[in-house]
Amino acid sequence: MRRHVMAALAVFGLVLGGTAQAGLCSRPIAVPVSANGASFIVEGDRVKGIYPDMLRSLTAKSGCRFVFTAVPRARQVAMFKAGQADLLAPASRTPERDQFGTYVPMINHRAMLISIAGSRAPITSGQDLLERRDLRVAVVRGFDYGEPYMALINELGKQGRLFTEVDVVAVARLLHAGSADVTIMGPTLMAGAIRRDPRVDGIQDKLRTEPIPELPWVASGIYISNALKPEDQAALREMLEKVGKSNQIMEGYLRYFRPDVLSGSVRPR
Repeated sequence: MRRHVMAALAVFGLVLGGTAQAGLCSRPIAVPVSANGASFIVEGDRVKGIYPDMLRSLTAKSGCRFVFTAVPRARQVAMFKAGQADLLAPASRTPERDQFGTYVPMINHRAMLISIAGSRAPITSGQDLLERRDLRVAVVRGFDYGEPYMALINELGKQGRLFTEVDVVAVARLLHAGSADVTIMGPTLMAGAIRRDPRVDGIQDKLRTEPIPELPWVASGIYISNALKPEDQAALREMLEKVGKSNQIMEGYLRYFRPDVLSGSVRPR
């Protein structure tokens, strides 16, 4: 009799455990995304990439469902600030974004100067770039690599040398056409854009990347919106912090990129 009771309790516990897992999130989690290297790859209505792969693996473990909607990067950030996006990824940490959510680091990366290889002298610093007034610089609206980056592009804008584009593909096309000389972003973003757009096919092996001291290594990760219910925030934070402490995101990068593309720009936490 005691064995039957224990077996029934065990089954009951499994049922409860399954229910708890299925109910970790009280509702579907809204994740507006923009095409972003291999972090998020948008093909029509289909969204894939390093972060969707990771979030879908969490669905299998937790029952939390993530709903992806493709939008331009600037709108993605604006939606997060307005409480219309439950997660913002990938994202660098900034004081402004800290007002709207909790940050969970996933990987370390750094933005670099990227150009079509040529005979010009190396650029050694942000100040050096500012003094090279013949060089036209293209960036993506909504990208933010911290205060030194923002100060640099603001000054470039004042000099009349800045092109601000809606996405990475547009920047890649400017470089390919010779309409811009340099961009500032993570090399994996550029590599992902080149891979998915035939109009810039073939330029990957012609690219030159240069680190500058004003753009150091920083964490890249995910913001969890303060607009979510506290219990949803806690569940997501626990899950994402486990991922951040593992090697899952770095392994994702290695599935999508050649090691030479990652060298000098992406490394584990």
